[in-house]
Amino acid sequence: MKILMAVASYLIGSFPTGYLIFKWACRKDIRRYGSGATGATNVLRLQGWKSALPVALIDMAKGAVPALIAYRMSGDPGFASLCASLAVLGHCYPVFIGFKGGKGVATAAGAMFALAPGPAALALAVFILIVALSRYVSLGSLLAAVCFPVFSLLLGRPRPLVLWSLPLVGVILLRHRSNIGRLWIGTEAKFGRKPSIS
Repeated sequence: MKILMAVASYLIGSFPTGYLIFKWACRKDIRRYGSGATGATNVLRLQGWKSALPVALIDMAKGAVPALIAYRMSGDPGFASLCASLAVLGHCYPVFIGFKGGKGVATAAGAMFALAPGPAALALAVFILIVALSRYVSLGSLLAAVCFPVFSLLLGRPRPLVLWSLPLVGVILLRHRSNIGRLWIGTEAKFGRKPSIS
């Protein structure tokens, strides 16, 4: 049963929300524009809040639902965190559209709030603060992801949850490797700049 739940978590995460919404609205492949990701941030830059909000909410649910079902099924926070990480992996590398998806932030956020709302709220505060100060969404996302297991540990969440959240953080860091390079050399796009989709 756990194996089936693990596979289902990946498949749920693989649902390509941003790709489908952008395709429906523009008849184009979002992966050819902006950052090339299918997540809410790229949809926001390209199409605005009306399209980005449903993408963000559905992508968050893709992380929260598998985590909650896994925990309810097993009572094991470690297994729930593993399923959350698999959902994030599915979002980033979705089987349905050739393994090229988003960067995992909204899906990870949904999973974090489902499993550990206190640490997740603190990580969200880090995200908001960093984006407000720097206008770099990628930097806020990276620091929030790294802070989540730290906050979970400090607030006494179960060790298995903390340990199995590390792959989730690792996937986000991996998917942001190009952003990290651009941040390092100062060429990363700031929040508010809208690329062309013509």
